Amino acid sequence: MTAEHIHANEGVVQAGDAADGRLKDIVVGVDGSEESFAALKWALIEAGKTGQHVNAVFGWTHSWDVGSEPDSDEAWKTVRKQITETLRSWVDKASEGIDFNPENLKLTSVKASGSAALLQIGSYAEQIVVGRRSLGRVARWFLGSMSSSLAEEAKVPVTVVRAGARDSETSMQDAIARTLNPDAVDDTSRGPERHLPVVVGIDGSKGAQRALRFAVHAAAIDGRPLHVLFCWQMKDLGRIPGFETTVPSVAEGQERAEKILRRTLAEADIPESIDVRPSAFHISAGKGLVSASRYAHQIVVGTRGLSGLDAHFLGSVSSQVLNDAECTVTVVH
Repeated sequence: MTAEHIHANEGVVQAGDAADGRLKDIVVGVDGSEESFAALKWALIEAGKTGQHVNAVFGWTHSWDVGSEPDSDEAWKTVRKQITETLRSWVDKASEGIDFNPENLKLTSVKASGSAALLQIGSYAEQIVVGRRSLGRVARWFLGSMSSSLAEEAKVPVTVVRAGARDSETSMQDAIARTLNPDAVDDTSRGPERHLPVVVGIDGSKGAQRALRFAVHAAAIDGRPLHVLFCWQMKDLGRIPGFETTVPSVAEGQERAEKILRRTLAEADIPESIDVRPSAFHISAGKGLVSASRYAHQIVVGTRGLSGLDAHFLGSVSSQVLNDAECTVTVVH
């Protein structure tokens, strides 16, 4: 990342400077694409409700259409003006009709790749927000994506904003969808947006505990229901007393899963005002949470730290949910 930073709204407090007790900033990546506009709108709406500041970050390189490399202070001044005007036009387009205090907005343009800029500037943010580009499964495998890269490398929560549609594949997935929205007219309708819950996947790990804390905050912002899902397989349950030498039945595993779920909630600091709805399902976590996304406002998932080749070849719940979920996804480290 070079020293060529271009800023507007310099009076805004930098991300992470929340010495006054307010929430840290939301850092959002913008690049002129429709996906980044969706991410910026999401961030502005969120911040409008919480009073947070938003830092809209454009990471650019000379592959972007800004002409040849500037060779003088005057040339750099022209480039700065052009980029600032472009960034401002993007923000103006995305923020139309949104109740957000413009004094809480900071514009930052940095000569760097988008992911590098967001990782550095967002290192002390409350969360980093990006749009989800649509790539085919093969293209994702070979090329990867900025959202997956950020979710893997960032130390703060990464929220990936997207919209899409998928069909249910199994009756268990349909059962999860009906649990999340029992009043749905049919299994393809996402129902009234205002009633869609925040869904968090838990598994008893520390990563899941952090994800639960983030989900509690997200649900509280809008007064949404909080669905806490434990999608389990036998290997996720640990040693079950009385079954040291034999394999428990699915019913016995379900009982164990529900006990883990109750314990997790009992140990969590959840305000009584939040409508908490716990559920345990005998299904892999990735498939279960993707199915849940059909009737969710937002999916929150923790990560156990798979990275590099391990994540690429072995996969992870967070990457599966990022790739296939139908709603906004937040990955919490």
